[in-house]
Amino acid sequence: MKRNPIETVLGAVVLLVAAMFILFAYSTADLKVESGYKLNADFLKVGGLVRGSDVRISGVNVGTVIGETLNQENFQARITMSIGPDISLPVDTEASIVGDGLLGSKYVNLMPGQSQEILRDGETLRETRDYQSLEDLVGEIIFLATNNGDVE
Repeated sequence: MKRNPIETVLGAVVLLVAAMFILFAYSTADLKVESGYKLNADFLKVGGLVRGSDVRISGVNVGTVIGETLNQENFQARITMSIGPDISLPVDTEASIVGDGLLGSKYVNLMPGQSQEILRDGETLRETRDYQSLEDLVGEIIFLATNNGDVE
């Protein structure tokens, strides 16, 4: 059986392009282990927040959501975040879950407080604001519009 050298070269080019694609996908997928310290936050609703979501301060990415579990003490969603080692957060930092636009992904937004005491690895944020979906907001507007200021 005689092989055509063009087929061999073409096969090698295809394998080279596939290897380059895999290398590109691996380098852009951000699969590296997150370094830094861990913080927890408890929420009533997480609204589609998933592992791997960003943790931001003023729109700047400072960490990653690394876990979601159910807090057995209060039955709230416990979010575990990895925060960059160069970020020192005060103990009165507030965490909220917000969306990146109407159809965008969800992320944790941190609003640092004024305390001089700093959060340490493994601590839980005391102040959180739950995710408020578009449906919740529309329901509140309808309630306010139909209530006409009547309080029972």
